[in-house]
Amino acid sequence: MQVLHHPGDCATGRACAVTIGAYDGVHIGHRLVIDRVRRVAAEQDLASAVVTFDQHPAAVVRPESAPGLLTDLEQKLELLASTGVDYVLVVRFDQSRSEESAEDFVREVLVGCVATRAVVVGHDFHFGYKRRGDVALLQRMGAELGFDVTGLRLFPDGPDGQPVSSTRVRELLATGAVGEAASLLGRPHQVRGVVAHGDKRGRELGFPTANVALPVGIALPADGVYAGWYQRPDGLRRPAALSLGRRPTFYEDADLSLLEAYLLDFDGDLYGEAARVEFVAHLHAQIRFESVRELIEQTARDVATTRHVLGAADVS
Repeated sequence: MQVLHHPGDCATGRACAVTIGAYDGVHIGHRLVIDRVRRVAAEQDLASAVVTFDQHPAAVVRPESAPGLLTDLEQKLELLASTGVDYVLVVRFDQSRSEESAEDFVREVLVGCVATRAVVVGHDFHFGYKRRGDVALLQRMGAELGFDVTGLRLFPDGPDGQPVSSTRVRELLATGAVGEAASLLGRPHQVRGVVAHGDKRGRELGFPTANVALPVGIALPADGVYAGWYQRPDGLRRPAALSLGRRPTFYEDADLSLLEAYLLDFDGDLYGEAARVEFVAHLHAQIRFESVRELIEQTARDVATTRHVLGAADVS
């Protein structure tokens, strides 16, 4: 997959079948659309392309209510590469872009950059200034500029009977339903951060944890304890008991949730390394314990449950 940027070097040099969108999460619905784009490209001897943005448009248009990101740009590009698409065009989305008309976007980006001959989007797709662009506008401009347009019923019904969407995934995460969210994503929800120094209380309790400092604006599950996986920079994944929350046993007024990962059967220095943490199963909500002994006993039970859930034998 070749990554292009606009503004910048954005010419594919080949005519393309294209889809457009934020593609946050690259969930199973997104993948169905991209599969359709690739089929159209093969049928018409075109390259396949995804046009997306360097940040979620809502972060510019309505920053006060922008959704938490399911994937940062780096992860989104990795996931898009796994779909087999030929090109991804990353368009800079800033205030000027938010005020651009749908017609100008079509001419500048779809025609000027990726030589569009076919467009595949959701039937309710909107774009451009005040979301005035839609499938009907694309069809009118396609007739003029030489590309076909297909408006799909974007998402199949999810396992819970709700449509598959990034919004639905965020709603599930917000309730701690990470297993259901994973069924829509096609993988466990993953967050990425750097292991930072903490108060070292976990080591004193017999369960040393990696404190993963996360970037602002990432979608997190509800506070609680989870079974999951911790991936190191070398790609090695280790089973981990995860605690996400404000540590109510020790802090009554903490403002931010802290992600702590206890790696099963591991003893080593993780400080400063880039970590990727996956949430597999919700074990229970955060608990405020009356004593440190109760906390230690519950943590031991959580580790045992994590080992059972993940099927994790001792890992050296």
